[in-house]
Amino acid sequence: MDTGLQPGPLLAPLDQLYGDVDREAGQLTRIHRSRLRCQRGCAACCVDGITVFQVEAENIQRHHADLLAGGTPHPAGACAFLDADGACRIYAHRPYVCRTQGLPLRWTEEAPDGLVTELRDICPLNDEGAPIETLATEACWTLGPFEGRLAQLQRGSGTGEMARVKLRDLFSGTAPVTGC
Repeated sequence: MDTGLQPGPLLAPLDQLYGDVDREAGQLTRIHRSRLRCQRGCAACCVDGITVFQVEAENIQRHHADLLAGGTPHPAGACAFLDADGACRIYAHRPYVCRTQGLPLRWTEEAPDGLVTELRDICPLNDEGAPIETLATEACWTLGPFEGRLAQLQRGSGTGEMARVKLRDLFSGTAPVTGC
């Protein structure tokens, strides 16, 4: 539930980032519609221990104060925000990491010798279809650009700290609102 609080100065840019992510992820979802098995209740990627930057934690706290104050987290072993049917209770305000799950991912890593290698991965449930190694670059979610934007928002949060918060800790109140 929305708390009615005025959004902090970083929450509007966070909403913009989420909108951009959702548009791009939506395009990839349409491209890969035949291979994606993701649907409401599929929670294979909704694991315990997921962490987010404080700016995302505050966004969840602002929009779901009632759930955090009076709700019960999902049992340990899966994301605290899942309901009994495996659906996300904060879906509209879910963090960045949850918005691209299931899509073919690509990223690069640089070895100490300077050699850059492209790596790819996809949820095993979505592995049927063309091998992800053969997909065009633009048919994959490229890790890096959006994570960079999110990190910039966190750096601008006032504390500048890059500390992360466990989603489960939002229920216990151990993740304080910083005024983002």
